[in-house]
Amino acid sequence: MTDATPQATDATPAATDGATARSYGRVFDTVAAEYDRNRPAYPDELVAHAVALAGLRPGDPVLEIGCGTGQLTGSLLRHGLKVTAVEPGANLVALAAQNLAGQGDVEFINAGLEDAELPRDDFRAAFAASSFHWPDPDTSWRLVADALGPAGVFALMQYTGLDDESTAADLAAMMEIFRAHAPALAAEWPAYRDIDATIAGVARRRGNLSEVWAWLGSYDLARDYAAALFDDAEIAAIPVELEQTAQQIVALLGTMSYWARLSPEQQQAISSATEALHVRLGRPIRSSTLATLVTARRTGDS
Repeated sequence: MTDATPQATDATPAATDGATARSYGRVFDTVAAEYDRNRPAYPDELVAHAVALAGLRPGDPVLEIGCGTGQLTGSLLRHGLKVTAVEPGANLVALAAQNLAGQGDVEFINAGLEDAELPRDDFRAAFAASSFHWPDPDTSWRLVADALGPAGVFALMQYTGLDDESTAADLAAMMEIFRAHAPALAAEWPAYRDIDATIAGVARRRGNLSEVWAWLGSYDLARDYAAALFDDAEIAAIPVELEQTAQQIVALLGTMSYWARLSPEQQQAISSATEALHVRLGRPIRSSTLATLVTARRTGDS
């Protein structure tokens, strides 16, 4: 997941290489219950926008990549869609199935995208929420294009860094904590941008969906071959301001892939420093995030 603040960013910033970075995603299955309790959902407006843009109607088949515990899945089911949800974590799948029991037509495939046996040209749309940095980008863009029907829409969602003056001081304080106790992590933290810069950056890269997604999340996902698979990437975004206690921040940190790579001493130091910041401020710690939706349509020659 990539959220906008140090307490909610999962862009594997300190990864040594792509394969190693992707292996870090396995940690989510070991904290499935905590993930379900503490990860933020996505604004209904963005989901509805993607559904409308794709022209989806009740009963239409859609693919979800990396469903986690079913947060986005539930939103898709509420639109009456027939969801095939691919998720490699067995514990996550079990919890998603429990959360969504009786809510609609959903099939879970307990596998990574690369290993899932998906029909070709079958889905009206594909969705991925804070998950598409985990599959191998050398094949993932092609796998999605192959699964989509003609003119099918790929909708990617995540929280991205938002540069906002109203919360800049709290962000700087949190970054100081990370620089003090996890300097390697802080040194490669994803970029923060204001809304205008975010929209302009997407517009400059809209010819290649993979370049858009790589730039937004500071991921190593851009691949030249993806430019021929999807047309005209577009972005919709909603700013969200959060107020969180130190306890809430630390609980969220515990669901991040990079947290498991820190030593127990680093984890304790960051937790203690965050609590001290909360006490010093005398109020919740504030942060600004940008809920983003990027969409592109499968090309006719995919």
